[in-house]
Amino acid sequence: MAVYTHLGAEDFARLIAEYNVGDLVSAKGIAEGVSNSNWLIETTRGRYILTMYERRIDVSQLPFFLGLLDHLAQSGCAVPATIHDRNGAAYREIDGKAVALIEFLPGVSPTRPTPDQAEAVGAALARVHIAGLSFGEKRENDLAPKDTAAILRACDPAVLTGIDEKLTGIAARADDAVARWPHSLPCSIIHSDLFPDNVLLLDGKVSGMIDFYFAAYDMMAYDLAVTHAAWCFDTNGMNFDRAVGNALLSGYEAVRPLTSAERGALPILAEGACLRFVASRAEDWIETPADAQVLRKDPLDFLRRWDFYAEKGQAAFA
Repeated sequence: MAVYTHLGAEDFARLIAEYNVGDLVSAKGIAEGVSNSNWLIETTRGRYILTMYERRIDVSQLPFFLGLLDHLAQSGCAVPATIHDRNGAAYREIDGKAVALIEFLPGVSPTRPTPDQAEAVGAALARVHIAGLSFGEKRENDLAPKDTAAILRACDPAVLTGIDEKLTGIAARADDAVARWPHSLPCSIIHSDLFPDNVLLLDGKVSGMIDFYFAAYDMMAYDLAVTHAAWCFDTNGMNFDRAVGNALLSGYEAVRPLTSAERGALPILAEGACLRFVASRAEDWIETPADAQVLRKDPLDFLRRWDFYAEKGQAAFA
């Protein structure tokens, strides 16, 4: 989450009046993430998250994302529902940009995940995958390895090296991962971005999974590998926590056991997950305006993870 666009009090008041959620009390910007502008909205009836879609998200795909939230919430998953306006619309526009109001869920995102938290998240992710099987729409994953490898190829090699010398030749390494990518594992709707800051915990349970704007129809084990890479290291991509990794897998398989093919593919799936974030973070590093109220994230945090999975292979999941 982030704030790229600045709205005035009158803008917020006019927008909130279009919803049956009471009168606006306050609107506070959320300065995290890289893709959208977000505000915590408080009204006389409760709290909500307002999102303005700035980058990467095609507005024509919003019915998929927002409809998915409703489907998962109605299926009993810990997911915030979309708040529809007085006319039933899932999103509106301000100055040509789409905005959506989302249910606020209580809870706190973990900063240093524990095995118990990881086990709960694994189970919650599996429930999303199972519920996603009955969602009537599909969306191709446009950040699959072939796509993120293309992002790196499109970057000026000198600019990548300017970020850090360790990114020299990264496009060729990405192409190698694409060549080894599996294509026949079981699929459903995946979250694709389930970092600790996209999970809310309350009393040891998952109270919310948020930020589904990279959700797509893809391999479920890939989503598990993304989550493994996001949860099992420190923020710099070091100090792998095997207990957290084992708990994540155990929680997931308690709800949805992996096939032998899925388990065998976890190392390359994790490499592909790291490729995705190396590429997206490198692109964001290059393109983020200097005056944006946003935190730029270091692509090397995931290059280190990539190195780990490439070296350890199946042992990373044993």
